[in-house]
Amino acid sequence: MRYLLLCFLLAVFQSCQTTNSNTLSIGFLDAFEDETIAQAKKGFFVALKDSGYSPDSNLKVLYRNAQGDIPALSQSVDFFTANNVDLIVTNTTLSTISAAKRNTTTPICMMVSPSPELAGLRGPDGKDPENLMGVYETLEYIDTALALIPQRFPGKTKVGTLINQSEPQSRDALARIEKEAARLGLQIVMLPANSSAETQLVTQQLISQGIQVFFALPDNTIFASFETIAAACHKAGIPVVTSESGLVARGADVAFGADIYQWGYDAGLEAIRFFKTRQIPKPVKLRKRSLVVRDTTSQNR
Repeated sequence: MRYLLLCFLLAVFQSCQTTNSNTLSIGFLDAFEDETIAQAKKGFFVALKDSGYSPDSNLKVLYRNAQGDIPALSQSVDFFTANNVDLIVTNTTLSTISAAKRNTTTPICMMVSPSPELAGLRGPDGKDPENLMGVYETLEYIDTALALIPQRFPGKTKVGTLINQSEPQSRDALARIEKEAARLGLQIVMLPANSSAETQLVTQQLISQGIQVFFALPDNTIFASFETIAAACHKAGIPVVTSESGLVARGADVAFGADIYQWGYDAGLEAIRFFKTRQIPKPVKLRKRSLVVRDTTSQNR
């Protein structure tokens, strides 16, 4: 009996060792707290669960949210590196840039981020980081989103927007919007907002300058305080158009752009490819965009 008990304990120990060796670890890095961006995180983990990867069994998750603080992003990447995670997952541009510049060996799966070229991650040799994978977006969809203004709100040509000028994707988006607006006969009025605490005042300034439509470009400051922006615009009778479809649920009138949940889910599928093959797949372009309209009353405002 003593011998059998010893064999049983040894078998249990070996089983535990096998389970631990099969457990994968990921470090998930959010750049900031936001209802819309959180949908990407949700989609990512649903994709993993659908394929049998769960924190309840074979997945260890280390989570960090930098709350918009750049030094905190770097510290989080260092924390993941020190813990030898199998995969770093980055949600939004700032997370992706910080991770790719801080760690050049651990695979990085990005979502809600622009292409490596637009993010400034492409090297002088024309190559992207070898450890970067995931799902990216280009700025092409912004053209279609901006074109919604003359289609849905004919006669309204003075378009207001705000950006955090420290964010590279916001600057790139603004340049794209200004170029396309000239072609469409639209006038862009832009004011800077460096934090969500400034958005209410800046939005009121735009309204006082006589804007007829507000265009919410992909900007983390806009995401963080979108309800405030939408409420101020609607109170003034100004429709809100955006290139982020998830913002319609938060007050935008019409949008053409990515489904943030699906973006995260697709990134999860890329992570699964890596888990199964241990080969880092090339980053892929977002596959699907959607037109989302809030309601008829909002369209005709």
